[in-house]
Amino acid sequence: MSLSTSSDNQNAKSNSIDLSNAESLCLLRLSAIGDVCHAVAMIQAIQRRYPQLKITWILGKVEYQLLKHLEGVEFVIFDKSQGWRSYFNLKRALKGRKFDVLLHMQVALRATIASLAISAKMRIGFDRFRAKEGQWLVTNQHIEPQATPHVLEGFMGFAKAVGVTDLTPCWNIPVPAADTEFAKALIPDNSRVLVICAAASKAERNWLPERYAAVADYAVTKGYRVILCGGPTPLERELADNIQTAAKSELENQVGKTSLQQLLAILKQASVVLAPDTGPAHMAVTQGTPVIGLYAHSNPGRTGPYTSLDSVVSVYDEVIVRQKQGDIPWGTRAKGEDLMALIDVDKVIAKLDPLLCHSQV
Repeated sequence: MSLSTSSDNQNAKSNSIDLSNAESLCLLRLSAIGDVCHAVAMIQAIQRRYPQLKITWILGKVEYQLLKHLEGVEFVIFDKSQGWRSYFNLKRALKGRKFDVLLHMQVALRATIASLAISAKMRIGFDRFRAKEGQWLVTNQHIEPQATPHVLEGFMGFAKAVGVTDLTPCWNIPVPAADTEFAKALIPDNSRVLVICAAASKAERNWLPERYAAVADYAVTKGYRVILCGGPTPLERELADNIQTAAKSELENQVGKTSLQQLLAILKQASVVLAPDTGPAHMAVTQGTPVIGLYAHSNPGRTGPYTSLDSVVSVYDEVIVRQKQGDIPWGTRAKGEDLMALIDVDKVIAKLDPLLCHSQV
């Protein structure tokens, strides 16, 4: 097998690697939930272009629970909770294997070290500006630089680098029938339901519980059920309890009661999803469900729900110009524990209203 770089038009910017004769591709993207949702669109674009490729994805343990039924993909789990043993276990799992291409899609020291266990002739990483945490030391090819990409667009740069021309994102994440039936029993087809996934991975990115409650109460007055969803952590359970306490209406609490695949099925059945900068917002995108994203710390142009960027409520721009001077790098995060308090209920309802009206048609 040989890999070739397309250069018929002698245009360096459009050069790409032809994988028509390749047999195997390894993808290294360990986390997180939102990011692996973006990566699914990228990998399925590659599958459409190169159906012959055998694809192996090195993935985190939690993320695997969401994607384990993905078609045409072999998964090798990297369990970071095992500490240094996780690297030795990965090396053992890949012993004797050699891939034609590695897509090194995670800028983190953990991923850089993990990549040393992967044998591949061609190792593609981010461009030199983004290839931090030592990634540039363990790759020998790079994708094109991008000035202001969404994370999904950044990932699609890898598909483009291997000759994919159809970069339109679409998703097919299989869900077991039992989990779909569970979701449809909770939310029958054509129901009017607002799902609130209130908790982000860090408490400072969460909106205030009384403001979630105010939006929930408004949705109820419009004839919608409101369901709270999320994981089993104490932070998520406490936030859900506080929202319920602050609400005047009866809300349904499913926080900590669903698997990731059950949650994915619920998000598909929902009419609208309300969430901060968190994985379920991107899970909802994969299911074609409108999302209202709440942003203060990160740039929604980079990390917002890709198909619902027009429905984002953000104070990021006004915050970041107060905190930083001069040219502000695209991925710069704003700092502060109370930034989410700058998001008004009225602004969220203004974004919610047309989505509620649309879902009633």
